[in-house]
Amino acid sequence: MRQRRRESIIGHGVLIVAAVIALYPFLSILALAMSRPGARPTGAGLPTSLYFGNFAEAWERGLFSSALMSSLIVAVSVVVGTLAVAVPAAYALVRGRSMILSVLTGVLLLGLVMPYEATVIPLYQMFQSWGLLNTYWALILPQIGLSISFAVLWLRVAFDQTPPSLAEAAALDGASRLRTLVSVILPVTIPALVTLGTLLFLFTWNEFLLALVLVPDEQSVQTAPLALSFFSGNRRLSDPGTTAAAAVLVALPVLVVYIMFQRRLISGMFSGAVKE
Repeated sequence: MRQRRRESIIGHGVLIVAAVIALYPFLSILALAMSRPGARPTGAGLPTSLYFGNFAEAWERGLFSSALMSSLIVAVSVVVGTLAVAVPAAYALVRGRSMILSVLTGVLLLGLVMPYEATVIPLYQMFQSWGLLNTYWALILPQIGLSISFAVLWLRVAFDQTPPSLAEAAALDGASRLRTLVSVILPVTIPALVTLGTLLFLFTWNEFLLALVLVPDEQSVQTAPLALSFFSGNRRLSDPGTTAAAAVLVALPVLVVYIMFQRRLISGMFSGAVKE
């Protein structure tokens, strides 16, 4: 009993230290964003008086309303497009038994290990020839393609964990494979789907390199991370508090999404960890 209590105390102590280390940068930026010009706080301590003028100034000068809307359009489109392709592809890999499907699985593994930075220049040349630079398509299509490998392999594991008896029972009732997938398999794997969608949303929202290369000249299409980079890099308008407020505005939607789907995110990560 004493040994178990000691282990619990040590475990909680490690978690508290890890939480402090993880929260320190965010609290420092938040404290800087909520301080008045000329009265900057030191460390991660909150300012003596809260000041929200930096957020209004950053919102107005950085045009973040357009940037946040662009990020939302791109992120949602990538999540929906990736799931629309990955769900039937993963189900085919699980239920199919041909050699071609085994080869495709190996090709998908190559998509995970290939550094996506190597694809930026070819993507630029391709979209330039198609006349799609500085458009939403230049951000949506490449990120769907780059997410397919991860999404298919993730869902392949989730579908493989579903009991075969479910699909067999649906087949006996006369359901087609598509009907079995939509009405039987997908409801069982909702935690994995929600987790995958959340991860894809977070990855897409934070994407910076593709936006920098493929949409550098069209402000109405620029995403929030790119707008933040241009805003913080403008020395003429640079102010630490305003820049920190802009960073909080860009990070806030990601934080909200994580809080909303936190439980499903964690359960989806561990649902396929142990095969029954």
